[in-house]
Amino acid sequence: MSRDTRAEIRTSALRHNLDVARRAAPQSRIMAVVKANGYGHGLLRAAAALRHADAFAVTCMEEAVPLREAGYAHPILLLEGIFTPQEVELARRYRLDLMIHSDWQLQVLEAARPGRPLSVWLKVDTGMHRLGFAPERIPAVHDRLLGMGAVNTHVRFATHLASADDRDMSTTTMQVETFFSATAGLAGEHSLANSAGLLGWPATHADWVRPGVMLYGVDPFVDSRDLRPELQPAMTLCSPLIAINRYRAGERIGYAGTWTCPEDMAVGVIAIGYGDGYPRHAGSGTPVLVNGHETTLVGRVSMDMISVDLRGLEDQVSVGDTAVLWGEGLPVERVAAHAGTIGYELLCGVTSRVHVQAIEDDGDGPPPHAI
Repeated sequence: MSRDTRAEIRTSALRHNLDVARRAAPQSRIMAVVKANGYGHGLLRAAAALRHADAFAVTCMEEAVPLREAGYAHPILLLEGIFTPQEVELARRYRLDLMIHSDWQLQVLEAARPGRPLSVWLKVDTGMHRLGFAPERIPAVHDRLLGMGAVNTHVRFATHLASADDRDMSTTTMQVETFFSATAGLAGEHSLANSAGLLGWPATHADWVRPGVMLYGVDPFVDSRDLRPELQPAMTLCSPLIAINRYRAGERIGYAGTWTCPEDMAVGVIAIGYGDGYPRHAGSGTPVLVNGHETTLVGRVSMDMISVDLRGLEDQVSVGDTAVLWGEGLPVERVAAHAGTIGYELLCGVTSRVHVQAIEDDGDGPPPHAI
């Protein structure tokens, strides 16, 4: 590998973060969300590390089927349910749970041919206003599902929290009240909590929690509280320092010369850019670690390179040293904040030319083959 730009995936961190989830919600079962290629960490790699979860959640068939074919016997929930009528038979074949969120899906299930009854979750729109049935419709939709031959009688209920990442907002409390009011008197298990709900709102724990981004080591909160959850980053994005140059005060760095050297100084060049998934909109001042020393991005992000301020570090760094763009020692949330985005997007956006290096230990083993 001539260009050592890599994403190191530490699977022990995934297991650690799953343990954090279990300790935070000890009475709930855990549905590990591994959608979007395991948030950029690799679907099967993430599933192997998280195999002690009680279930998995994905977005679509293309994510669910590889899990089944790899031997996972866990319940697997399609978070958006079926996309076409033809997927009903695939859901039966691969024993997948379906999230039911719209009238057209109800119609498809009613028209489905007889066969193995499907496990379904009824989505309640408690305020996210994205997918789901209005709260006042839930009893009637629930009865309708129970009357379908294609559906088993153990209908479960779920909702999605819109603002749990801000612990100072009252929205989550309102959603919890709406959810339990809508499902009152109806038999079935409940699921409300995403990562932020799990860590910050005990009232959302219920029967099932659905942690996603926290499993990958990302703080799910956006509020101003200083206490960070004891999560470990599972991905560390690294690349080498490939040049150290000296420039005079007043010289400009990078495309359009958007950053000017305030004094005579050293500027480093790191082999990473938006072609690798590093955010193009990261501005000057975005933190970078070079050989363990924190410095900052200067100038615009290029397709293949970024420049960094090496003032005060000339005797501590050398060409060939490793730079950490996010991960161990540098939470991805800090980088995302400078780029005007969120950690989710950065993790999912690492491109295929970045070499993935899995760092596994004796705790990793083969997937269960108990199908």
